[in-house]
Amino acid sequence: MGAVADDFTGATDLAIALRQRGFRAVVSIEDAPLDPAELGDADAVVVALKTRTAPVGDAVAQSLRAVRALEALGSRRYYVKYCSTFDSTPEGNIGPILDAVLDELGETRTIVVPSFPDNGRTVYRGHLFVHDELLEHSPMRQHPLTPMTQSRLRDILAPQSARPIHEVGADAVWAGPAALRNALGSEPAGYTVVDAMTDADLETIATAVSDWRVVTGGAGLALGMTGPRPGTLSQIEVTPGRRLIVCGSASAKTRAQIAHAAHTLPSRKLDIEAIADNPEQVVADTVSWLETLDADSIPLVYTVGSLDDIRRGPEGNTVSGRIEEVLSAIVDRATAELGVTQVIVAGGETSGAVVQRLGIQRLLIGPRIAPGVCWSAAETAHGPVTIALKSGNFGADDMFTTAWRALDDHSH
Repeated sequence: MGAVADDFTGATDLAIALRQRGFRAVVSIEDAPLDPAELGDADAVVVALKTRTAPVGDAVAQSLRAVRALEALGSRRYYVKYCSTFDSTPEGNIGPILDAVLDELGETRTIVVPSFPDNGRTVYRGHLFVHDELLEHSPMRQHPLTPMTQSRLRDILAPQSARPIHEVGADAVWAGPAALRNALGSEPAGYTVVDAMTDADLETIATAVSDWRVVTGGAGLALGMTGPRPGTLSQIEVTPGRRLIVCGSASAKTRAQIAHAAHTLPSRKLDIEAIADNPEQVVADTVSWLETLDADSIPLVYTVGSLDDIRRGPEGNTVSGRIEEVLSAIVDRATAELGVTQVIVAGGETSGAVVQRLGIQRLLIGPRIAPGVCWSAAETAHGPVTIALKSGNFGADDMFTTAWRALDDHSH
């Protein structure tokens, strides 16, 4: 299976779900060569891109390069992975990417299944819910880059694609795989949004479309699939060393995690005005602060404690790009100079910036921390690291203090 993910946390999110279902999954970063000798006996290769908020043309071009590389590798099925909250704008990027992938592979139809019940994302009557709230009433309405102000997936996707969009409801899913297959087969070409509220629903959907060449969804859809190695979990080498948490996410969940961790961990909140005015000084000051801490401490570096910390420029642009540069530079220097080898990165865009800055080409999937979050092993220019890339919306409030247990247990 070849998969394309629109951000780096989403790629690990999908890989851990595939691993849970019996696939040996490897995450490959952007344009890193897909060398069969280095991929070993992987059953699934997930290409991690940074396309969720990229200009539409760039996002499409990157996605097509990834699909063509997976074609050359011999992929037989394709999975286009996007966020379970369907993060996008009226211009894209989900619709244009799906259009381009279908055209590239000569396919005319696919399903749209962002549901991830383990993280509270469900679809009913074509509407996306975040826990008990419609998407448009959830904290995603205030997202600085992709504010989600609608909940019906057909209405969100329609401005992004000229292809027809259909809906198949929960009754067809609950009737079982055969009935769902018939319901899907009665729909003409285009996109079909399928209701799913439980993992059992996802299994029914995955079974019904097991012969479809292209599927699309959040990582939850993978939890309905069955891989060739049920019960098989790969092991990773945990690199001993100092620990660090960096957060660029502005999500409500990450803010709650920061608030929880700040009670017990040494914490440093970076000033967004200073980042905009003198980013190099912010990096230098932060690295100097890290150097003063005990080697066994777990420092937390973050930029957004509340929505008031998010600044928009005169043209509506955020300083998010510069925040990513600063946080990735801090991680780069910490791994090169301070012996940091175990890192949690919160936020999809920040995760992408950190992985790029460290020169990581592949992530080997390790132990699960929370639904959609896992530890991974990677090689950097400074040596091996163990890294967790966390979507801003995922994980329990105590994740920053408890995630390390999975590493400790894995090491023993």
